[in-house]
Amino acid sequence: MSTSHMRTSQKRALIVGASRGLGLGLVETFLERGWRVTATQRTPSPQLAALASDALRIETVDIDDDAAVAELHERLGPQAYDLIFVVAGVATQAHDPAHAVPRAVAAQVYLTNAISPVRFAEAFRDRLAPGGSIALMSSVLGSVALNESGGWETYRASKAALNTLARSFEIRHRDSGIGVLLVHPGWVRTDMGGAEADIDVATSVAGMADAVEARLGTPGCHYLDYRGETLAW
Repeated sequence: MSTSHMRTSQKRALIVGASRGLGLGLVETFLERGWRVTATQRTPSPQLAALASDALRIETVDIDDDAAVAELHERLGPQAYDLIFVVAGVATQAHDPAHAVPRAVAAQVYLTNAISPVRFAEAFRDRLAPGGSIALMSSVLGSVALNESGGWETYRASKAALNTLARSFEIRHRDSGIGVLLVHPGWVRTDMGGAEADIDVATSVAGMADAVEARLGTPGCHYLDYRGETLAW
């Protein structure tokens, strides 16, 4: 196969929120699998910069800033992506019950975790390649049916809202055959997950990459975990 043919046949991913943790791990994984990756950071990330590669482009954007997202859309030009994966999210005061979280904090968690990812998907929908998918980082904590333990109340609510908005987004664009994946990464040893979590970042991101590649371009809205198993809404 010629080098030029390999280059044109390479899959491309846009990974949003890749400065550390799971986003950074996904960038590493897709680069290792031969994808070309555009990765975004909210502020400069030495870890992301250290992945320097001809196949990696790094951009800076805050997904809570509509103007910044529009500028990114313009900067990236007409490039189409086989995968657009919005990882960015926050868990501010996640361990406090809803009534103990200041209204402004709870509202910001909702905006960043539910509204902003779907707004980003809407803004970049025209950059999705035929047969591609939009993936959004969700959580099993966003499942209403599986909430048997309580806790993490504002975070759970934000991810449940993300799931609902993503389903509505897919329905709104169903005529285009768009594929939307809501992905639970597992309970991972990151800054958010903590040291007691079940799995490491490498296990999570390898599983998520497998699950995403297996469903790439599948129409509909699918809620699944890093093992590729479907979750209850």
